[in-house]
Amino acid sequence: MHYWFFTSPVLKSLPGNALVGNLRNLHYFKPLLQSTKNRPSVETITTLKQDLIKNLGRDSVSDTEAIRKQHSRDEGVERHNHLADLVVWPKSTEECSIIASLCSEKKVPMIPFGTGTGLESGVCAPYGGISVDMSKMDQIVDFNPEDFDVTVQPGVTRKGLNHFLKDHGLWFPVDPGADASLCGMTATSASGTNAVRYGTMRENVLNVEVVLADGRVLHTAGENRRSKKSSAGFNLTNLFVGSEGSLGLITKATLKIYGIPEMMLSAVCAFTTIKAAVDTCVQILQSNIPIARIELMDDVAMDMCNSHNKLDYKVAPTLFLEFHGSEDSVKSQAKFAGEIAAYNGGSEFCWAYESEERNRLWKARHDIYWTTLQSNPGCRAIITDVCVPITRLPDLIAQTKADIQESGIIGPCLGHVGDGNFHTFLVFNPNKPEEFKKAETLAERMTRRALDLNGTCTGEHGIGIGKMNYLEKEMGPVGIEMMKSIKKTLDPHWLMNPGKIFLSDY
Repeated sequence: MHYWFFTSPVLKSLPGNALVGNLRNLHYFKPLLQSTKNRPSVETITTLKQDLIKNLGRDSVSDTEAIRKQHSRDEGVERHNHLADLVVWPKSTEECSIIASLCSEKKVPMIPFGTGTGLESGVCAPYGGISVDMSKMDQIVDFNPEDFDVTVQPGVTRKGLNHFLKDHGLWFPVDPGADASLCGMTATSASGTNAVRYGTMRENVLNVEVVLADGRVLHTAGENRRSKKSSAGFNLTNLFVGSEGSLGLITKATLKIYGIPEMMLSAVCAFTTIKAAVDTCVQILQSNIPIARIELMDDVAMDMCNSHNKLDYKVAPTLFLEFHGSEDSVKSQAKFAGEIAAYNGGSEFCWAYESEERNRLWKARHDIYWTTLQSNPGCRAIITDVCVPITRLPDLIAQTKADIQESGIIGPCLGHVGDGNFHTFLVFNPNKPEEFKKAETLAERMTRRALDLNGTCTGEHGIGIGKMNYLEKEMGPVGIEMMKSIKKTLDPHWLMNPGKIFLSDY
């Protein structure tokens, strides 16, 4: 851990209670010490609150401390205790435009808030300002089943959309595990277990409606455009996919949707080593088997999974697989994949045919984070993800597991092995700073190792605050300068979710 900030002159700008908390909070002040001096004044917030109440109604504005706390953190480890000054609940794009115009006039930051399921402090408020809770904008505004597209507001969640689509024989397959806001998933370029077959949000967003920092409304592919491809001008849609709220408030997203497969079949297969499991994955992909999901869990994760979910799978590196298609094609895919697994020393497949059985299997996989915390009462975890070329994954996992074992802390490893995306949950007792330091060091080593293996510092969680230190190494100084230039053009006063991705120049 670095301690330079205790003597930094910027420290004097922090309020008396800004450093309340233990060392795990203090560490993350390093890039944020300058933030307090740039917070809006009390007078500015008071005036803005009155203006917002006048335009949105009293029920749409709150400065209650409990609500501000709820909207100033996500599900990741806490990184500081700066709260938003106000929380607002717009009900339309027009109200979002009013909010942006008022905040722009008074130079008050805006932080979009979807469902708060992020992991890198993307919704926190290091510069204060307004948390814009989009949950009341919860309509499916356009649905074209024959064209396989749908347009949603930011309050619509992944599960909510799939509940609506199910009766039409359709679904939206991008599945990060959490029941996240679809526009929030757009903002973070989320992916998940189905990405190997259906792609990430970046491949599944056709158009985005965005309220810019000054209140103007942009349609990234043109208003009401929803063609599956276009070569017209710059790809503005992908500029906003993954922008983490730093360029505007996403108020609508037009998404690709898919027919529900005739048959879905899941399987579990154990291996003696991580390398054998990853080799199986690589060979399945090289054989052009159109697998829908292929997930890896190590022995530590499987042990927790069994205990928490009353399952009896072998405690060993394990692949979770799923096949989609017609009955004949699924059986053919599964047979071929089983032969490849057996060649690499895998166990016989344990099959899950019925939807309830499959859902139980994948729920156990998706709930592994909460399983980890419940298996270690009173503890927290640093959750981190990286992504590397698939052939580099065995080395990355082996070295990370060796680091974890040497450290003595608990850290299950798992990942979307089909695209090289790897996660770990590094457990620590918040009352033991030395454990947090170990977990932090492990996360840093894993991230730097991924970059050295030609990978990325984050496959799907985003940068937020937690990964800012690694972005320049990944993108290079020219890449960072280009991103900042785009940010300054669209948001010259750095009002949209400031303090995320990279630091303000102001």
